[in-house]
Amino acid sequence: MSMFKTLKGFQDLLPSEAIYWEWIESVAKSTLNSYGFSPIRTPILEPHDLFTQSIGTTTDIIEKEMYTFADMDKRNISLRPEGTASVVRAYLEHPVLSQQPYAKLYYIGPMFRHERPQAGRLRQFHQIGAEIIGEISPQRDVEILSLLVHLFQEWKIADLTLEINSLGCPICRPPYRQKLIDHLSHAVNTFCEDCLRRLNTNPLRILDCKREGCRIVTHNAPASIDHLCTECHTHFKEVEDGLQQLAISYAINRHLVRGIDYYTKTAFEMTTTNLGAQNAVAAGGRYDRLIKMLGGPDTPAIGFAVGIERVVQLIAPDAVQETPVTVFMVPLGNAAYQLLAPALYTLRKKKIKSEIGDRNKNLKNQLKLSDRMNAQHVVIVGDEEIKEGNAIFRNMATHHQEKIPLAHLVENLIKEINPIPPF
Repeated sequence: MSMFKTLKGFQDLLPSEAIYWEWIESVAKSTLNSYGFSPIRTPILEPHDLFTQSIGTTTDIIEKEMYTFADMDKRNISLRPEGTASVVRAYLEHPVLSQQPYAKLYYIGPMFRHERPQAGRLRQFHQIGAEIIGEISPQRDVEILSLLVHLFQEWKIADLTLEINSLGCPICRPPYRQKLIDHLSHAVNTFCEDCLRRLNTNPLRILDCKREGCRIVTHNAPASIDHLCTECHTHFKEVEDGLQQLAISYAINRHLVRGIDYYTKTAFEMTTTNLGAQNAVAAGGRYDRLIKMLGGPDTPAIGFAVGIERVVQLIAPDAVQETPVTVFMVPLGNAAYQLLAPALYTLRKKKIKSEIGDRNKNLKNQLKLSDRMNAQHVVIVGDEEIKEGNAIFRNMATHHQEKIPLAHLVENLIKEINPIPPF
């Protein structure tokens, strides 16, 4: 038994689980590429101030969940809790990213938050995110939303709801914020400890609280969508029109908010009823102020992040199948191994999944191993076969067995594995 175990809130992904992750990421990369997004990889460690200035000091992430420490140079650094701030930092640091009219970037990787571990929500979690930076048009909102819907279709996940809302802008949000505070102030006695603290620091987050006492109070609370300025109202209407034009169904969630301060205008979540209380599997929105907040020019942007752990929970168990061993070679002795090893290497270079048994074990033991690996075909070579110049080739599905020439063994194997169909 090992002396060490994984830390609380962290996990190993064993091969039987990792295969789902490989498939999810492969499908995502292919889909994102078809939408014109390019990959970006940012560091896991970033300056702590990057997150306090972008996410907001009154958010739960900064107040309670950050992994922050001083490094050997006494710099205050943090494990990234989300991906957007890092992408924006890279966008500002590398001018090549802003030379085009707009940048379309995606990332895949781990994030870190110190919160209570639960199903689909760990302290090291993983996200697939996409960002469009440099475009204010509602057309980009529709593009991001349609991409998100398309991803879940490619993953063959149904029973999802796209929920959207508008959080307004610096013009219409302050008066709405005050109306919300006025409404909520009449029922502070029913608030949980977190929401009491949020009332004057981040009142919109109270709308997202799952505690029963808070939910009762917020049920009839003013909604941001009813207090939009003309520009925000027009923008949101064009987003709705764009979704309807693409026949993408959605629901307006009047109290949908985001847990990060930088969001403006369009906000959205992809939710499901199949994950219990943690019903959001993806979320995002427009963040037109973030780049300016981090010292850059006034630049609009929109993006989303998908939680890979939650996607894994929703995928059907038989959605992904591990590639079986196509050829298992059975060498009966050293001479047979010397003959089969080069053929094995060539098959693998041709992307044919192949394995070889232990030359020091007998036929029965090696065939047992091939069965455990669910090998589709077995090639047996011993001293007798070398003398004859033939290998024994066995189709494990049909149990048909025949001899094939050892000369040009790889070519002969490929013909047997992929026979030319008759006309």
